[in-house]
Amino acid sequence: MDWTQIPKIPVGQTADQAFSWLKANARWFFDALTWVMEVLIDALLWLLQTPHPLIVTLAFVALTWALQRSWKVCLLVLLGFLFILNQGYWEETTESLALVISACMVCMGIGVPVGIWLAHRPRVYQFTSPVLDLMQTLPTFVYLIPAIIFFGLGMVPGLIATVIFVLPAPIRLTYLGVAATPQTLLEAATAFGATPRQRLWKVELPYALPQIMAGLNQTIMLSLSMVVIAAYVGADGLGKPVVQALARVSTSLGFESGFVIVVVAVLLDRMLRWGKTK
Repeated sequence: MDWTQIPKIPVGQTADQAFSWLKANARWFFDALTWVMEVLIDALLWLLQTPHPLIVTLAFVALTWALQRSWKVCLLVLLGFLFILNQGYWEETTESLALVISACMVCMGIGVPVGIWLAHRPRVYQFTSPVLDLMQTLPTFVYLIPAIIFFGLGMVPGLIATVIFVLPAPIRLTYLGVAATPQTLLEAATAFGATPRQRLWKVELPYALPQIMAGLNQTIMLSLSMVVIAAYVGADGLGKPVVQALARVSTSLGFESGFVIVVVAVLLDRMLRWGKTK
């Protein structure tokens, strides 16, 4: 059988036509979204870059103490930020942190409510699950093409591509946490006269909190994994020196910037890990 004689399913052509239609008819939406994302990123950059680096470092240490109540983790965060300063990557680190924090705010702001909504509608989740699989398995470089088409170059397309890739994590983990709430707890709450909203806030969300926090942790780690890829669409941050090192075949630059990314990932993981670390 000659497979070349079978008409090709127009996957690429259909996608191209869809993107062309959106670009022509939804320009106002993408312009408004670009403005909102730029305001968010600029505000975070101002918060991270305007104060002295040591003040920002102490603020992160204080936040770590408030979350973990562990002097060991606080010392690790302090040493990690001092190492970043020593290597001369403070500006790039703050740019990457702004991108990661923005992605976390958008992903958690969308993912948690959607996960809760899907947990109360299991049949809808069955239809949604393949879409979430597609969002995470589609090569991340593919996301950069429509991001460039709709948003141009810069931090915004990097943020949009990061959100699309990361969003399934908080949705899935929130869904699993809420859906796993024991039926006996829900029945007991109902027997005591709790309304559906009260059951959500006083039973389901407290029970699902560890899973939601795990979703936040995964969101941060996956966002950091997109730092280098986002650099290909002009996003500033630690991905730029990695790309430059690849272009120059520079071992020193590559290991420096790559190790700083690892340090940032470890610091954020320890800061936001659920449960106290003694």
